[in-house]
Amino acid sequence: MDSVEFGKTGLRVSRLAFGTGTHGWAGRSQQTDLGVDGLAGLLRLAYDHGVTFWDAADAYGSHPHIAKALAGLPRDKVVIATKTTSRSGAQVTQDVERFLRELGTDALDVVLLHFMTQADWPRSHADAMEALSRAKAQGKVRAVGVSCHGLGPLRAAAETDWAEVALVRINPAGVNMDASPTKVVPIIEKLYAAGKAVYGMKVLGCGQLAGKARAAIQHVLGLGVVHSLVIGTSAREQLLENVKLVEEFAPQYPLR
Repeated sequence: MDSVEFGKTGLRVSRLAFGTGTHGWAGRSQQTDLGVDGLAGLLRLAYDHGVTFWDAADAYGSHPHIAKALAGLPRDKVVIATKTTSRSGAQVTQDVERFLRELGTDALDVVLLHFMTQADWPRSHADAMEALSRAKAQGKVRAVGVSCHGLGPLRAAAETDWAEVALVRINPAGVNMDASPTKVVPIIEKLYAAGKAVYGMKVLGCGQLAGKARAAIQHVLGLGVVHSLVIGTSAREQLLENVKLVEEFAPQYPLR
């Protein structure tokens, strides 16, 4: 599995990321429904196949599962991204401390402000952003950013120096995206050109493009501006098929 430098974060990620949040919210997802041992086993299988970038969130309830999978692995070989839905600085600070405990780690690789839907998030969420910056200065967080749900928030991420990482919705069909690919891709290109770390979600349209996985994965990698594709899988066969496709196409479509 190819790996790449993740923007300017200093992190290195696999081109395929393991997503733990399919239809996830309110503390559960399709992946966490597998149970701690079930999901941890799938994550370990992913690691064995070179998938060393794992995407979590407080809203998915997946921290215990990832902690179980991490046990016994070299911590510096896995990049963990997680997300907070808190909006006040005090709450974000509390979340960071709790996430560290839940994941059983000394530092969180990536923490995103989850589910940004308004274009003014750099102003309305300034307190939360400052709290994450303090956590980064303290060595508790390595990189910060946003999970974008809307063209306005996506544009703001490209224009805001604070955001080092952007989680973006992208697939060739425009399914569960902020707008059509013709409108979204130019903004992703701006994110990439600005040195942001970009990883794509909804690559298979929350499963609606599962029957067209080959074309979808080839398309997103072919853009040359998405560092990693996060795909939620809940079965061994799905995981191995995604690994096979990314291993096939990533070398053909290097980053720009």
